[in-house]
Amino acid sequence: MGLSDRNQKGFKRLLRSFVFAGYGLKHVIKYEQNMQIHLVCAVIAPAMAWWLRIPLEHWLVLLLVIGGMLSLEIMNTAVERTVDLYTEEFHPLAKRAKDVAAAAVFVYGVFAVIIGLLIFGPPLFTLFFS
Repeated sequence: MGLSDRNQKGFKRLLRSFVFAGYGLKHVIKYEQNMQIHLVCAVIAPAMAWWLRIPLEHWLVLLLVIGGMLSLEIMNTAVERTVDLYTEEFHPLAKRAKDVAAAAVFVYGVFAVIIGLLIFGPPLFTLFFS
């Protein structure tokens, strides 16, 4: 959103905000490999949940984890691009900023896997071993 848009009020400004958010989403889906991987997982996990008929409470957790993972990956991309805007040369603080943002995605991903094991483990165990 440009600076001139900040003076606009009402529905038109709100609609433009959604359009710009759509541009950002389209960009990360098209150009960011990790986002593409997360999206594949975001399709597989609900398909498995439907197939295994997991309870509603597990669906809610699963959807929160998926939404959090996708959002965090988008924020990681924003941090990386902002750092790239600041400097194209190697700088230790630029590297640190990118590494820390990537670490946030990694930590969330580890917990997402643990949550996935807790949600899908018991029904898969029952399916294959009973």
